[in-house]
Amino acid sequence: MAASRKIIDLCNLLANCFPHAPRPGGTRLVTGLASFDQAIGGGLAKGAITELISPRVSAGSASLIHALLHGAHHDNYFLAVIDGRDSFDPGALANFVLRHLLWVRCTKAFEALKAADLLLRDGNFPLVIVDLVINSPKELRKIPQTTWYRLQRLVESVPTACLVLTRQGIVSSAQLKIVLENSWELHHLEDENAIARLCFRVQRSHLQPDVGSQPLSPFGYGEPRRSEVS
Repeated sequence: MAASRKIIDLCNLLANCFPHAPRPGGTRLVTGLASFDQAIGGGLAKGAITELISPRVSAGSASLIHALLHGAHHDNYFLAVIDGRDSFDPGALANFVLRHLLWVRCTKAFEALKAADLLLRDGNFPLVIVDLVINSPKELRKIPQTTWYRLQRLVESVPTACLVLTRQGIVSSAQLKIVLENSWELHHLEDENAIARLCFRVQRSHLQPDVGSQPLSPFGYGEPRRSEVS
């Protein structure tokens, strides 16, 4: 009963905060990162979980979140970031970009997954990001695989793309697994065009159109939109 009450309260809160949130149509959520969208079949698949694996300490996953937020601002939709270790830093983002963000601050993976469960049931957000990159491997290994399949069943029924960021591949139900292959140092992060140097390969895909399970050549994203340039 208590859990049901929380779901209802959250749904009401989201409806009040985002009463007329536009939702991009189709079966793919176009992120605006042209090469990324093209490589994964036209954008992040709605009704599916995509796992993005960031095996190195500084691979650029935070920069990718920032880029996705700029895309949400440009295309006027709302994005939820479920922060598994309260590590997200919004300081580099302008206020007009942050207006399109729901930031759920957690300290444990279990809390993050509970938040994902609630948001995916609601279906109010075109994109839900679950950031577990900083959570410890020991903590993540305790997550039952049935949990991921439950989240997949939830996301299948809503027009939402779910992107899970991890250090190691743990999401058995993910229809698409991508590996970030960057290894950045401080001077890379200070480069205004750093987002163009993000490199990744597709590790596994069960999506249509199928981008194949063979590793792709590393590529960079296209030029930023005008609204992304300060």
